[in-house]
Amino acid sequence: MTSAETPEIPRRRLHPLSPLLRSIRLLIGLIAYASWRALSDFGVSRFIMGIAVGIVVVTAFSIVSWRFTGYEVARRELRIYEGVLSRRTRTIPLERLQSVEVVRPFLAQVLGLAELRLEVVGGGKAEAPLAYLSVAEAGELRTRLLALSRGAHPAEAETAAVPEAPLHAVDNNNLLLSQLFTPEVWAVPIAVAFVVFQFVSTGRFGFIAIASTFTALIGVFTRPIRRLTRNWDFKLTTSEGKLHLHRGLTEKISQVVPVHRVQAIQVVWPLLWRPKQWVRVGLDIATHGAQGGEHEELGTLLPVGDAATARAIVPYALPGVDIAALPLTGVPEQAKWVAPLGRRVLAAGLTDQVFATVDGVLTRSLTLVPYARIQSVRVSQGPVQRRLGLATLHVDHAGGLAARAPERTVAEAYALAAQLTERARLARAAAQAL
Repeated sequence: MTSAETPEIPRRRLHPLSPLLRSIRLLIGLIAYASWRALSDFGVSRFIMGIAVGIVVVTAFSIVSWRFTGYEVARRELRIYEGVLSRRTRTIPLERLQSVEVVRPFLAQVLGLAELRLEVVGGGKAEAPLAYLSVAEAGELRTRLLALSRGAHPAEAETAAVPEAPLHAVDNNNLLLSQLFTPEVWAVPIAVAFVVFQFVSTGRFGFIAIASTFTALIGVFTRPIRRLTRNWDFKLTTSEGKLHLHRGLTEKISQVVPVHRVQAIQVVWPLLWRPKQWVRVGLDIATHGAQGGEHEELGTLLPVGDAATARAIVPYALPGVDIAALPLTGVPEQAKWVAPLGRRVLAAGLTDQVFATVDGVLTRSLTLVPYARIQSVRVSQGPVQRRLGLATLHVDHAGGLAARAPERTVAEAYALAAQLTERARLARAAAQAL
């Protein structure tokens, strides 16, 4: 940093209790690594002595690491200094900032601390997490970073909290019931019945079978439980063009997403939820693409709710979009040869704000991509499609959520591609002019 450069936020260290929290986390892993076999091999006294030495080493390392870790904000960049033997400086341009999360794991809640996680364009996970800060400092830093990311002058980047207008709160009973109506949970009775049938038919049911069944059940329930604990007490609010998502049971998460950073929205109708007429709404903010693009890996705008709630919420992320009044058109008759079941579901269309496409037979999904977020448009044809005069339109953006319109006529696909290219150009120009 040059002498003429005055940082917006001078260099600061993390909270003094950070080494304690980091030590506890490392020690839990250390103790878990030390198995009961090690206890029997080395004896109680040596085992306890080894744990004591580990505590001293881990604590000392955490304290030394804390002394060399800090952050500052200068020239619209967040700079993070870290490293003990090898010093590193990580620089994050704030214009790449997509969202900021304040996360409070259980131990951090006990100590009154929080972790700040930054989501940036193209990142597969949180970039440069700051662990740990006081809750007040984490909130103030998040407000300042978001203000600087949208181009505010440093003197105008107020840290005062802005009142949030409530939009929706998810009923925890509905959230719990929604996770019971998932393929993973419904597969459990089938698996248990199969194991019991084997026992009845063969008369043998040893320890290995019991352990394998128990392990399989844990694996099956892991994802629904993770979704349940992650979205517990879900509340959605808004303020000054930003969406605020508050959720979490064992780990409290407070996420702020600027509306202009939204890359795509996906409304999903799971098959098992249709009797309740429930949907979920995913939020793509350009940083989850490396995580596989699965629905549950997207940011969550609505974990569970009815279609009317989704219709009311989506315009806060994509202004002017009404999911119940989209000008969608289906696919031609010859598409039945390549999509016999999906032909009546596939649809696509253009609104004044977004490109919309519908896909999925069992799990139906509506994908919405704002024109300003489109990076490229392409048309592809497989050998069967060429014989039938069909093509697939692909719309690429910075996020990981795929947007495509399959089985369109060739003429329609190229016409849509031309319109999307022009609308994307005009939308980007309008956004830059603001």
